[in-house]
Amino acid sequence: MSEIKVAVAGLGAIGKAVAMALHGAKLPGLRPAAVASRDHAKASDWLQMQGITAPVVALADLPKYADIAVECAPGAILGEICTPMLEAGKRVMVLSAAALLSKPELVDVARSHGGQIIVPSGALLGLDAVTAAAEGTIQSVTMVTRKPPNGLAGAPHLLRNSISVEGLTAPKLVFKGNAREAAIGFPANVNVAAALSLAGIGPDRTTIEIWADPGVTRNCHSIEVVSDAAKFTVAIENVPSENPKTGRITAQSVLAALRKLNAPLRIGT
Repeated sequence: MSEIKVAVAGLGAIGKAVAMALHGAKLPGLRPAAVASRDHAKASDWLQMQGITAPVVALADLPKYADIAVECAPGAILGEICTPMLEAGKRVMVLSAAALLSKPELVDVARSHGGQIIVPSGALLGLDAVTAAAEGTIQSVTMVTRKPPNGLAGAPHLLRNSISVEGLTAPKLVFKGNAREAAIGFPANVNVAAALSLAGIGPDRTTIEIWADPGVTRNCHSIEVVSDAAKFTVAIENVPSENPKTGRITAQSVLAALRKLNAPLRIGT
């Protein structure tokens, strides 16, 4: 298979992990082609220190360098990352699934220009089963998320409703509603819920509970799906990365999804 050129948009914990894996030849047939970062100088220094020769470029220039861009940036700039790549008929791997819910026009851009948006499983075990169930009829999807309070601090929903998660000694329910509402209220926390809703019955019918729980040290998700083909419950505890809002497995999910692009044997839906 031909070599796939990969751009990394954003050099936070996940972006750095992806760039280093690409540089370290852990993903045969893929190579780091470019990096986009808000702080050009800082990104250049880090790349040089790691021995990675990919240039730091503007978001608009990513299609000149890459076949696929991996979005590892704040959801607020999702459109700036996706639009140039999709208009060029290329692919974008999106981690900010919560932001994607508010930008359905990006799917239209992909459709019109022959591009593709890929949402990896991320921290969500069982996403393949949900997409399979969606080929039939799904009656309900319910997700309960429990996170350490510091992983939810600063969320717009908490600020808007004057909800404090400081000094908790017992679990506190801070949100119950659908995935679309959760994505607005917790844009940095519920990418898994957004991905679940896109895979299943949509953001308006997917029910979400979010708990601030001082008794957990990991990001915990429990999902129940009821469909005409199966009823299943999935639970996962994700070890947080350097960013307490994001699990370590998210970066590994990106690498697994990238590996599938050029693999002679592909496992999973």
